[in-house]
Amino acid sequence: MEAGREWFLALWRNPVGTIAAAGSILIHFVLALWAVYVRQNLKFSIGEALQLALGISIPLLLALHFVGTRGVHEMAGTNDNYAYVLLYHFKFDPVSTYIQITAVIAAWVHGCLGLYYWLRLKPWFAKCSQFLFSCALLIPVLSILGYIHGGREVLVLFENKEWRDAAREAINFPSQEIVAKTEVIAKLERVFVIGAFLFVFVARGIRSLWVRRKGIVHVTYPDGKSVIVTPGTTVLEASKANNIPHASVCGGRGRCSTCRVRVVEGEATLPEITPDEQKVLDRISAPPLVRLACQTRPTSDVTVMPLLPPNATAQEGHHRPDYHSGQEKEIVILFADLRDFTKFSEQKLPYDVVFVLNRYFTNMGGAVGDAGGHLDKFIGDGVMALFGVDVPIATAARQAMTAAKLMAERLDELNQTLAAELAEPLRIGIGLHAGPAIIGEMGYGKTTSLTAIGDAVNTASRIESMTKEYKAQLVLSQSVADNAGIDLTSFPTHQLDVRGRSEDITARVVVNAKDLPI
Repeated sequence: MEAGREWFLALWRNPVGTIAAAGSILIHFVLALWAVYVRQNLKFSIGEALQLALGISIPLLLALHFVGTRGVHEMAGTNDNYAYVLLYHFKFDPVSTYIQITAVIAAWVHGCLGLYYWLRLKPWFAKCSQFLFSCALLIPVLSILGYIHGGREVLVLFENKEWRDAAREAINFPSQEIVAKTEVIAKLERVFVIGAFLFVFVARGIRSLWVRRKGIVHVTYPDGKSVIVTPGTTVLEASKANNIPHASVCGGRGRCSTCRVRVVEGEATLPEITPDEQKVLDRISAPPLVRLACQTRPTSDVTVMPLLPPNATAQEGHHRPDYHSGQEKEIVILFADLRDFTKFSEQKLPYDVVFVLNRYFTNMGGAVGDAGGHLDKFIGDGVMALFGVDVPIATAARQAMTAAKLMAERLDELNQTLAAELAEPLRIGIGLHAGPAIIGEMGYGKTTSLTAIGDAVNTASRIESMTKEYKAQLVLSQSVADNAGIDLTSFPTHQLDVRGRSEDITARVVVNAKDLPI
């Protein structure tokens, strides 16, 4: 412990280190006061409330420790080594032992919470979180165990008169007058800390009365709900104060962007975007009219639409393409379905059914991925895939046709591999259609995923069902062939009466998808 103390003293007990330490403590304290003052309401999350409470408790718990070490060193020339500190805690004032341990835990948890709120926004944090959590547990536990072991060792040594006399001479204990003075200074420090926070709350009350004289602001949400706040309240604070679910991974510090909203009305009256807010918006390539709810303080009525679900994660605060938030785009939709699989499943054990289905999904999903498509979902024994999410429609059409051909080829390979398990080969029907659809992340909780909705999706599903009628492996609308620029005149054309559409769909029927000229 003493060896480590030498490094500690070299770092902090010099003019530069002393100014840096005192300055950082003062700045941290002032920022905490300011953070409480600027909030329009005091609704904290559990983590935020704990961090603030611990931050307030630290100077209260450590006031006497600060004065009893550095203070007596400066006032009485006391050598405040670990023998002195441990004797005071374990021999002369055992209650201070518990105060010290509590202070260490409070300071450590407070610091870890701050680091967590900062680091969890980093893309790599999820991979390292378990290791960091282990360190966060082990370091204070080992430190406290070392502290207790040192205290017990000092108690044993204190029974030795020679060691006791040598320690008194080396330490130069402060006089009773100095001890009394340190206790007074420690009490004054505590009074100052408590008084500063009380002053902030009084200032908040005065500010609230003053702001109310300026009128009120209506913040309106997509469901039509409107809340009343005072001018200068952030949109995020308005949401939290009125129990409106609103994403905010970083706790409203303007770091994560998960609280971002689209301003529907009232954009012209909003305060200018600050450089810090603009930096975050640039990081995610935010389109016009998008603001951070935690940084936007409307002074007149405004209508906003949160862009992320209330349970958004830190990863969703990173840059993502626009289509994740919802975008209408020309795409190609693929539907595929196994033929007579219900009959197969009735004749097999559940284990065999699951085994065959997983092999089928692996092959079909691989075909979609290799062709450049996005595998949307598996529906029973069916597959839905999207092409053109991030490429032009011409490329998407060629990718979709390539995927259909690969699916046919890999189904043949799968049938050969599972020949001993199958009474008859697996058969598939594939439908392709191109058209406008709304794509975006939809769902709830862990089931949220990128998908598409719209008439084009429904039409693609209907076209896939036509493969049964034509006894073909693939039916694709003419729009797919036209966008791909591939000549399919060698395949028969049919006019499909698709349920739900007023006009027929021109389609090509391909008996074997492996015959596609692509």
